[in-house]
Amino acid sequence: MPQLDVRRFATRAELDAALADRLEQAVRAAAAQSRGGPPVIMLSGGHTPLPAYREVARRRPPRGGPLTIIYSDDRYVAADSDASNYRQTRPLLDALALPEDQVLRVRTELPLEEAAGDYERRLRALLDCGARIGLALLGLGADGHTASLFRPEQLRQSGGHLAIAVQRPDGMQGVSVTPDFLANVAEPLFVVAGGGKHDAIAAFVRQDPDLIALRAVAGHPRVELWLERASELAPSDGR
Repeated sequence: MPQLDVRRFATRAELDAALADRLEQAVRAAAAQSRGGPPVIMLSGGHTPLPAYREVARRRPPRGGPLTIIYSDDRYVAADSDASNYRQTRPLLDALALPEDQVLRVRTELPLEEAAGDYERRLRALLDCGARIGLALLGLGADGHTASLFRPEQLRQSGGHLAIAVQRPDGMQGVSVTPDFLANVAEPLFVVAGGGKHDAIAAFVRQDPDLIALRAVAGHPRVELWLERASELAPSDGR
């Protein structure tokens, strides 16, 4: 299991501000990079990181440059759907003003399996050209999932792949990165806020080997977990 560094924030506002600072720092470091493979930042979906994305956009980060943005996963919906992780990050993407080929979204206009294969090929091309995948944001679901990896069989299915098509428990389909891909990132950062996640957080902190989120990064030497303190409260405490 990886070394786990846990950072707890007293309020959601403090977590949002710290995440915005971390993300802005990664963006500025990428903009200043002059040598080596292209710098890459991986964004996660869900509601938790959205305030940080909007805050970084408000700060007017460096535009253009060598940075490439990729996604941990996305639902198999139209790119302009409110359920699309890509769509939800548009304020940040617009502020960064990156060329289209430096934003690797899941092409959900393709049939599902083709969309997964296409995403995998483009991720592999990044790795093959020496890209450095620095900051990689990940979420943690109440059921212990991360990205769109929900069940042990999906982890088994992902062996040898960088991205796979998945069936989600909510009845939707999606495309997710895999443990093989996550093994290539330099700074995996799980960000957790909101209620209902007490059990998943406790399992993560004690490094439960059965937890899907931990199994997804089991090959990594070090993982960070940032969380709002209130999210650790048990359901009986009112969250």
